[in-house]
Amino acid sequence: MDIRFTDSFSKSLKRLIWHQHWLYKTYALFRYDIPLFVKNIWRFRRELWKHEWWDYRFTLNMLERSLTIMEEGMSAKGMEVTETREPKVKSMRRVLELLRNNREDRYIEMAEAELGELIMHDWEWEPVEGEHYKLVDKETEEEREHNRAVFNRAREIEDTEWNELWEIFKGTKYSKKFGKKYDGTDMRGWWD
Repeated sequence: MDIRFTDSFSKSLKRLIWHQHWLYKTYALFRYDIPLFVKNIWRFRRELWKHEWWDYRFTLNMLERSLTIMEEGMSAKGMEVTETREPKVKSMRRVLELLRNNREDRYIEMAEAELGELIMHDWEWEPVEGEHYKLVDKETEEEREHNRAVFNRAREIEDTEWNELWEIFKGTKYSKKFGKKYDGTDMRGWWD
């Protein structure tokens, strides 16, 4: 077996060696890393401003912002072939819609669109025992049943969308192999 190296191989090897040198690493820090850090602070400024450690919502906000940036880049200037890029962009857009529904807590609104609006009454207070008051319940049994059905449906929609979100991230059987049925799911394949 005859093995030959071309000039481009030796140039690539020299570049790899140079990229491990402390001088290049110092240059890359100021040329690439610090500007990227500042750019990312700007990109995630709203999410960073409101970020707290104690609630999963803040983590989903960061994920939503990151996927928004990724979807914009992939759909506007992605270099991947259309057959696999378009299903990925479609899945990303669906994930962004699901995350937005979660952030805006739109589930009661969606349930009301299906079953009718919640029946609400103005608050009315009646006096009891001197200076104390109690809230008067003006809801009929039918109104109570309707409102309960709306709240139950809202919870079903929320659970369905939550499961769909993670199914898209995990991927379906069609996302495991790139073929005619590739559906763009499986977050591990969302790169350009």
